[in-house]
Amino acid sequence: MRAVEFQEYGGPEVLRVVEAEVPEPGPGQVSIDVAFIGVNFADLKARAEGYRVPSLPFRPGLEVSGRIRAVGAAVDGLRPGQEVAALTDGGAYAETVVAAAASVFPLPQGVSLRTAATLPTVLPTAHALVHEVGRLRAGETVLVQGAAGGIGTVAGQLAKAAGAGAVYGVVSEASKAEHARAYGYDEVFVGPDFGEEVRRATGGRGVDLALDPVGGDTFRRSLDALAVFGRLVSFGNASSAEPWQVGQPELYPRGRSVAGFSILSLAQTAPETLRALAGRAFRTVAEGGVELPVSAEFPLADATGAHRLLGSRKSTGKLLLRVE
Repeated sequence: MRAVEFQEYGGPEVLRVVEAEVPEPGPGQVSIDVAFIGVNFADLKARAEGYRVPSLPFRPGLEVSGRIRAVGAAVDGLRPGQEVAALTDGGAYAETVVAAAASVFPLPQGVSLRTAATLPTVLPTAHALVHEVGRLRAGETVLVQGAAGGIGTVAGQLAKAAGAGAVYGVVSEASKAEHARAYGYDEVFVGPDFGEEVRRATGGRGVDLALDPVGGDTFRRSLDALAVFGRLVSFGNASSAEPWQVGQPELYPRGRSVAGFSILSLAQTAPETLRALAGRAFRTVAEGGVELPVSAEFPLADATGAHRLLGSRKSTGKLLLRVE
């Protein structure tokens, strides 16, 4: 089979198509003949910085859709030929992948394999940010960093559906603002200096919930944008800044709180919780409550092109690799 891997860290050009043996599932695993692969910013961080890379060579990729090829021992409820989406612990850039059965999700009726590849990381993450971790209540205001990206696109829609009083987004370029407004955002702010605009939009009050995948200075500005009793959820460090620290001086005076979320960590520590979360999130797509547009699709052999586009910060929605 074909797969894409890198043997050294660097730019998109270090990605190489290689021939590899078809993997067999072990106990508690299934193998999947891949149809589509979701491309995530974590893939770029792995290639450029070694994020979550145990050793080289390394095959990136965290999510796929396809049909089950084979089922290992001690696996219930999954069968060969079944159409599924799956979260993988790396290695998804391949024609066949192995995944833990606990992170393999049968597709709801009416969800295509192409759509399914957009779901495993984005939908459960956005759902958790708005509901389980962010605990959004009707009438509250929300601020989302990266509003035109995959998670941002879904989070805006979920917040609106949950009855948010107003949903504000932050994007890196003006060209992305229209996309964000089309998917649930009431106002969209461009660039890193959004604090004053948030104060203007909220009459100086601040927002009740802020969602931040960037870290660094953006994390600090998101914290400053919170209202009294506001909540900030950190779910990434796209800036590659030093790990943030926050304590009594920032939290006590206005009763603010900070939480965090990582779907990859949840998959390792609480797989059954992830399965239940994914089930709730996937139903919103099957019922037509959420849409995640695919903005670009590349053949597996051109993973380099997908990384270049995502790394340019000019893409919106979701990028996919297609196995032909």
